[in-house]
Amino acid sequence: MTGLLLINVLMMLAWGAVSGSFSEVNLAFGFVLGFGALYLIREQVGTAAYYQRFSKACGLAVLFVYELVLSAWRVAMIVLQPKIELQPGIIALPLTVDRDFEITMLANLITLTPGTLSVDVSEDRKTLYIHCIDVPDPQATIDDIKNGFERKILEVFR
Repeated sequence: MTGLLLINVLMMLAWGAVSGSFSEVNLAFGFVLGFGALYLIREQVGTAAYYQRFSKACGLAVLFVYELVLSAWRVAMIVLQPKIELQPGIIALPLTVDRDFEITMLANLITLTPGTLSVDVSEDRKTLYIHCIDVPDPQATIDDIKNGFERKILEVFR
């Protein structure tokens, strides 16, 4: 996987050199061209897993944007209420992810969505503590994170 990404980046840089422009747009176009070229020869060089992982990474990005918009809407509705009645709390999320970068990615995705903040990871790296602005049902929140972000992270990186 990493080797194919490196090849794709090298093809992007080669495109920039051939076209004579290293602008962001031109390099992005070169990356897309390299991606397409690798796609055309995927069966000959065994790059099918690269595209499966890329599509799963795109699914994670789409889920993040969806959750970002949804949580921003929820926070906006909370703020616009004349009388704010919240049940804030810190929940303990048991982790399935165990690699440092997976835990970091999960914590960052949670923190970047409005209304939640990753507070700490336990010493044994099996629990992530999350502060939620409104958490009437802690188990439902835990299930949402486990079935959303955590599941998608596992799909992308394993």
